[in-house]
Amino acid sequence: MSYTVFALKWRPKSFDEIVGQPHIVTQLKSALQKDRLAHAFLFCGPRGVGKTSTARILAKSLNCKNGPTEKPCGTCQACLDIANGRSLDVIEIDGASNRGIDEIRTLRENVKFSPVNGTYKVYIIDEVHQITTDGFNALLKTLEEPPEFVKFIFATTQPNKVPPTILSRCQRLDFRRISVLEIIRQLERIVTSEKVKVDKEVLTAVARASDGSLRDAESILDQLVAFAKGTVGIDDVVSMLGMVEQEVLFEISDAVIRKDAALALAVIDRVINQGKDPGTLLVDLVEHFRNIMIAKICRDNSRLIDLPQEACVKLVEHADRMSMEEIFNGFSVLINAQELSKRLESVRIPLEISMVKLCRNPKHEASARPQTAVKKEQPAPPQQPPSYRQPPMQNQPPAAHKKQQPPAAEDSAPQPDDPVEPAPQAQPAVSLEAVKDSWQAVVSNITKVKISIATYLKEGTPAKVSGNILTVAFHKNHALHKETLERKENREMVEKYVGEALHAALRVLFVLTDIEKEEDATSNHPAVQSALDMFNARLVQEG
Repeated sequence: MSYTVFALKWRPKSFDEIVGQPHIVTQLKSALQKDRLAHAFLFCGPRGVGKTSTARILAKSLNCKNGPTEKPCGTCQACLDIANGRSLDVIEIDGASNRGIDEIRTLRENVKFSPVNGTYKVYIIDEVHQITTDGFNALLKTLEEPPEFVKFIFATTQPNKVPPTILSRCQRLDFRRISVLEIIRQLERIVTSEKVKVDKEVLTAVARASDGSLRDAESILDQLVAFAKGTVGIDDVVSMLGMVEQEVLFEISDAVIRKDAALALAVIDRVINQGKDPGTLLVDLVEHFRNIMIAKICRDNSRLIDLPQEACVKLVEHADRMSMEEIFNGFSVLINAQELSKRLESVRIPLEISMVKLCRNPKHEASARPQTAVKKEQPAPPQQPPSYRQPPMQNQPPAAHKKQQPPAAEDSAPQPDDPVEPAPQAQPAVSLEAVKDSWQAVVSNITKVKISIATYLKEGTPAKVSGNILTVAFHKNHALHKETLERKENREMVEKYVGEALHAALRVLFVLTDIEKEEDATSNHPAVQSALDMFNARLVQEG
C-alpha cells in the first residue's frame, strides 16, 4: 500500500478521538442521546481543528447500523463507506468549486431523493462562505424545511461572510484553536505509535509553529521525520521552519533586564545570520513580553501560557526581575518597531533600535550627565579671573595691560556662550533652604515663558544642594515629567531661572523617588484653612 501521511492516518474516527474540542463533543453526544439533532449545523473555526472530521463522525453516528448513536461501531458497511469517502448517502461538497446558483439548484433537486443504504442523507459543504449570494438564496427554502431524512453540515473558517439568513437557519458550533499542550500530547502519541525518535523540545517547537492547528502540526512532524537523519532534533526544526527557539527569546529578555544592549544586538545578529526572519523574531518577542506580563500577574499561569512547565518557571524568574512599567515599555517599543518596519521596508534596523531603547538605563544617564558637565566647565582658579571681566588698573602702564589681554582671550574662549559664566568664580555655597524659598519664584518666572515646563517643574521638590549641583526630586509616578525636563533646551531654561533667582550658577539634576511631594505649608496654615472652609474656596498660587 502507498504511504499515508500522519494528518490522514491519525484523523479521528470517533467522538472520543477528537482533540481539543470537548464542548463540541459534549453537545453533539447529548443531542444524539436525546434525539434532538438539528437539521442544519454550521461548524466555524480556524483551519485544521477538526471541523470536517467531526462532520464525518456525526454522519457515521447517524447512519451506523446501531444508530443514531454517540458511539458508531466503525465496522459496519455504512461506517466503512463513510470513512473511505465512498458512501452514497454522505455527499461532501467543496463550496469553493460549487459556489454558483446552478450547482445549488442541482443540490436542491437531489435533496428530495431518499438515502440509498443509510437512514439519513448528509450533505457536508466545506468552505461554505465561498458560495455566491444567489446560491445562498436558492438554498434558503430547502435549508429551512428539508426532508426529514436530510441533514446539512456546513464548515467555514470565515463565518462573518455567511449571510444572516443562512446563520439563522443553522445551529452554530464554534471550534477553538487547539492549545500547545494538547497538540504536544497528540504528537507524543503519534511518535510513540510510529516508533520515531524525536526530542521533546521538538514537539514543543512544532506545536508552537502550528498556531493551534493540529493538522498543520501533524504535517510538520511528518515532514521532519522524512527530513531528519536518525533522531529528530531541535536543529532540524530550526533549519526546516526557520523559527526562533524559545531560548533565544529568553536571552534577549535577559539582556534587556541587565541593560546590556551589546548582548541583545549580538543575539539578534546571530539569529539573522542563521537565516531566521527578523519579522518572525519581532512577533515572537511581542508574545514573549506578553507571557512575562502574565507570569508577573498570575503565579498559576499554566492555563494562560501555552508553554511547557520549564518555560513557565523561567518566565516567572524574568518577571520577578522586571517591573510592570518595563514590561509595558517593552510592548510599546516593539509595536513601534513593527510600525516603523512597514515604512522602512526593513525589519532589522527597527528591531535593533528597539533593543537599544529597551536596554537604556535612564537613571544612569541622568546621574552621569551633570558630572560630565561639571568636569567640562571646570572654573579657573579664583586668583586668576578672566581679565575681560575687569577694566585695566589705572596705575598700570598701557603696555603691561596689552600683555595681559591675550591670556584673557584664551581663558574666555572655550565658554563664550555659558549663561552662568558672568557669576563670580569664588561664590558662597547656596543652601537648600534658600533654594526652597526661591522655588516658587523660579516656577512663576518660567510660567511666563513656557507654561508646560513650569507645570512639570511644579511637581518637583528641591531635595539637595551639593556644590554647584541642585537635585530636584519627583515621585516615581511622574517619570514623564523628569524625562521632559531632562531635554537639553528645557534643562537650560530651568538652570537659567534658578541662577537668576539665587544669583548663583547651579546645575540641575532630576531624580525619581518613592516619597510623595510635600504639601505647600501655606495651605496647611490654620488661618488659611479656616478662610478656605468659610468661603468653600481653594488655594490658587500666584503666577
